[in-house]
Amino acid sequence: MSERLTTGLDDAGILTLRLNRPEKCNAMDTAMVEALLAALQAADLDAAVNVVLLRGAGKDFCAGADLAELLASADRSQEENAANAGLLGSVFVRMRELPKPVLAVVEGRALAGGCGLATACDMILAHEGATFGYPEVQRGFVPAMVMAMLRRAVGERIAFDLVATGRLLTAAEAARVGLVARVIEAGDFEAAVNEVAGRLASSSSTALALIKKQLYELDGRSFADGIRLGTEVNALARSTPDFKQSVAQFLKQ
Repeated sequence: MSERLTTGLDDAGILTLRLNRPEKCNAMDTAMVEALLAALQAADLDAAVNVVLLRGAGKDFCAGADLAELLASADRSQEENAANAGLLGSVFVRMRELPKPVLAVVEGRALAGGCGLATACDMILAHEGATFGYPEVQRGFVPAMVMAMLRRAVGERIAFDLVATGRLLTAAEAARVGLVARVIEAGDFEAAVNEVAGRLASSSSTALALIKKQLYELDGRSFADGIRLGTEVNALARSTPDFKQSVAQFLKQ
């Protein structure tokens, strides 16, 4: 695996992917994005992986794109830049398609593309001292791909406020607008992260996969169509070995 990304899998099936450019606040360059995409693809194929945790080395989660690389792209063609942007977009899509929970564990700053990376995860667990934001507009840039996820997470008006002003949010503010799932106190942070990850890792993998698939397939559907999708998933869930075994064990108690 590239030095831009370190990996570790524990006995519970919790895979930790750690962005590894602490001297650059884990800014994402092409090599890091490629390594991350490869790691997600490998996690999908590895039956030993139950949960993926995405973290940053050092004091920050990720401060966004590598600005030197981004500036150099200004002289490239639109087609070349679209292909480069599409690589990060593939990471976002891969996270959503992965039938395993992907959790962002955020300490320090999650800014611009780094905040987008966290937003693409299924859940964000934030240290109480973490900071979130999309300050691209202050550099004449647009968090274009991120808006597809941010709008779904916080709604149109909050999303517009965040991307149009570039204002930063504390962890508590990010939780209030719906961007962050949980804010954890400093003294409890690692224990709480391990508890959440462990609970997911010990849950039914088929149930979690169905939950994730249905949740994201609801986008753009009418209420009635959403209910129809729910009946299909409900029927499918009843036929899984995990369901049969769990219910049978419960009835024996």
